[in-house]
Amino acid sequence: MTIDNRIQVVLIDDDPHLRQALSQTLDLAGLKILPLAEAKGLAAQLERDWPGVVVSDIRMPGMDGLELLTELHAQDPDLPVLLITGHGDVPLAVQAMRAGAYDFLEKPFASDALLDSVRRALALRRLVLDNRSLRLALSDRQELSTRLVGQSAPMLRLREQIGALAATKADVLILGETGAGKEVVARALHDLSNRRNGPFVAINAGALAESVVESELFGHEPGAFTGAQKRRIGKFEFANGGTLFLDEIESMSLDVQVKLLRLLQERVVERLGGNQLIPLDLRIIAATKEDLRQAADQGRFRADLYYRLNVAPLRIPPLRERGEDALMMFQHFADEASTRHGLPPHELQPGQRALLLRHTWPGNVRELQNAAERFALGLELALDNNAPDDAVGTAVEMISGGLSEQVENFEKSLIAAELARFHSSVRSVAEALGIPRKTLHDKLRKHGLSFADSGTSTHADEHE
Repeated sequence: MTIDNRIQVVLIDDDPHLRQALSQTLDLAGLKILPLAEAKGLAAQLERDWPGVVVSDIRMPGMDGLELLTELHAQDPDLPVLLITGHGDVPLAVQAMRAGAYDFLEKPFASDALLDSVRRALALRRLVLDNRSLRLALSDRQELSTRLVGQSAPMLRLREQIGALAATKADVLILGETGAGKEVVARALHDLSNRRNGPFVAINAGALAESVVESELFGHEPGAFTGAQKRRIGKFEFANGGTLFLDEIESMSLDVQVKLLRLLQERVVERLGGNQLIPLDLRIIAATKEDLRQAADQGRFRADLYYRLNVAPLRIPPLRERGEDALMMFQHFADEASTRHGLPPHELQPGQRALLLRHTWPGNVRELQNAAERFALGLELALDNNAPDDAVGTAVEMISGGLSEQVENFEKSLIAAELARFHSSVRSVAEALGIPRKTLHDKLRKHGLSFADSGTSTHADEHE
C-alpha cells in the first residue's frame, strides 16, 4: 500500500496529545495530513516522487527520527524531513541536519514556526520534482531520438505522441506496415512509462498455432486438456505489473478475441480449466498491419474489440513517407554495424545517397537496416529489384523520358541528398559537388530545392 499523493504532510509522533495538536494546526492551515504513531514501514509506503514532506519526532520507541531520516534518504535524498526535538536532543538535531534533515524544531515551538517550515519545505519539494520531471523529459526525448531516428515531420509527430502516451495508463494500438518498427515503439512506450521496472512481454499472435494460442496467452490448470500435466502461467499473467505487447492481433481467432475483450474490460484472467479470476495490473499494447475497421466490417475482427483498442492509436509512417530520414537512418545503422563488427566506417558516395532517396523501401526499416548491415560489411549496395523501387523507376524513366530528363532527375536527387548530408550548408554541398556556390544557387532555384527539402524551412540562399 502506498501513501496517496494528495497527502502533503506525514506527521509522526508517539505522543497522542502532541500528535493531535500538531495535526489540528496543519489541518486548519489547509494542508492534507497523515498522522502516524510510529515510523516503522513508512519508507516502503512512499514512492520516490511522493510530493509531500515528513515531520517526525526524534525520540520514539522502535524506529527513531534519525533512523527514519536515513531510511527515507536512502530512497530519495531530496525528500524534506523536519525533526522535532526536546531540549536535550539539540546535539542530535544538529547531527541530523548534517545528515540531510531539512529543519528541526525545538520544543516548545510556536504553531507559526511549524507552518512556516512546512510551507518552505513543500515549496522546495515542488521545485525539486519539477526539475526532476524536466530532466526526465529531456532524457526521454534524447532516448526516443536515438531509438526512432529521423527528423521528418511524421517522425517528430510520432515521438511527440509516444512521449504524451507513455506516462498514461491507456492501452495503445500501433498501426504500421511490416518492418516499420512496431515493437520498437511498443518498447519505447514501456521504457518511458511508470511500468519501466516491470516486465515487458512481447508475443506474436500470428506465429502461434491455433491449438496453443489460448494456453500461451491465458495459461492453464493441470488436466485442462490432453497433455496439460501441470499448471502453466500465461503471458498476460506473466506480464502483471508491466506491459504486454501483442503483435499481429488481426490473426487472432474470434473466440480468442472474445476473451481478450473481457480481459481488457475487467482486468482479470482465468486460466483454462480453472475457476479463479486473477486480477491483473498491466498495459496492453496491440499492433497490426491491417485495417481493423475494414476487417471488422468483413466479419474477420470483432467490432467491439476494435473500438475498445482504438482509443489511443499510434500510426508509424512507412519509410517512403519520411524523405531524408532514410539517409540518416542508413548511416546510423551502418555505423552501428561497423562498430559491432570492428570495421572502419564507410561513407556513402553521392550516387549511393541518391539511390537510397529514390528507393521506396517496401520492407521499411527492416529492409533498410539489412541494407546498412551489408554496406558496413563492404558488400555492394544492392536493393530489392523485385519491388517497385528505384530500379523499376529508372527503367520506366528510360522508356518514357529522354536522356536530358534522366540527367535532370539524377542531378536533383544528388543535390537533395547532399543537402540532407550536410544539413543544408551551401558551402559544404558546393565543395562536395565540386561546383561554385553561385552555380549551386542556380541549380537550387532550377530544381525548386530549398532547406525545407532537408528538414528545415530556411531558404537556401540564407544558409551559407
